[in-house]
Amino acid sequence: MIAVTKSRPEDAAVPQGIGARLRQINVGDVILWIILIVLIVVTVFPFLWVIRTALTSPNALFRDTTSLLPVDATLSNFERVLGLVNTTEMVGQGTTNISAGTLNFGIYLRNSFIVSGLITFGQTLFSSMAAYAFARLRFPFREKLFFIYLTGLMIPSIVLFIPNFVLVRQIGWIGTFQGIVAPAFLMTPFAVFFMRQFFLSLNKELEEAALMDGATLVGVFWKVSLPLMRGPLLTLGLLTFIGSWNDYLWPLLVGRNENVRVLTVALSIFREQTPQGAPDWTGLMAGTVVAIIPTVLLFIFFGRRVVDSIQFAGFK
Repeated sequence: MIAVTKSRPEDAAVPQGIGARLRQINVGDVILWIILIVLIVVTVFPFLWVIRTALTSPNALFRDTTSLLPVDATLSNFERVLGLVNTTEMVGQGTTNISAGTLNFGIYLRNSFIVSGLITFGQTLFSSMAAYAFARLRFPFREKLFFIYLTGLMIPSIVLFIPNFVLVRQIGWIGTFQGIVAPAFLMTPFAVFFMRQFFLSLNKELEEAALMDGATLVGVFWKVSLPLMRGPLLTLGLLTFIGSWNDYLWPLLVGRNENVRVLTVALSIFREQTPQGAPDWTGLMAGTVVAIIPTVLLFIFFGRRVVDSIQFAGFK
């Protein structure tokens, strides 16, 4: 016996696949997607405008402010920032809205790498040691000491600026790399807390087996526990490097000499080297783009690896 079904006119008008998809659309999902798109635009647009300004000719900066594309696109702003052209000659030739100052970009870029690299190395190493001690070693008042140590997370960093500055000045480290690096070189409460959580998730049987084979606590830390922490270490190093690379206030206070001046401070000084009164926005944005490139490259090459390493570290 064959059952005969009658098709409705609306079913014939709308294809079955499209009709099923339309019925599955949730109003809440649509609202969430709209909010997500708006947040992405708000986040990405300033960066795109920086690139647009960096590629715009200095004379055409205020000609068409509504254009989303560079006006009279040129690479001269990057050449000026990198010291490849003589800005004095450009001013003499009638190019306005540019700074006659110079930016020793190579030196400042080197200084930023030195400061960020030292802080990243010190924090990842010593924070891992302290985190392993709080996670594995047994000593009196361990939990209480860790709680007291974590209270540092509740103290605003700006509160520590004056005592740190007084200490660095008394030591005689003003205008030196060690003065810039010292406050953040050893460890931070966040770094210790971050690494301790991952050490706690490690399988203790691996460490116990190494101890039974005659390894010392130091050997277990270096040869067993620390290699399993490559994912968290990479994440901590990435966050520390980016934070120290973008730091401005402390290097401004301590790194007064040009031979230790970092790139963020140099960009602010470059902004003030405009004899016409108005900032050299095109040159400043070009320097900003170049300063952003190292952190963007870190995310491109290590971002996915960080996520995958954290997901599987310690659970193999």
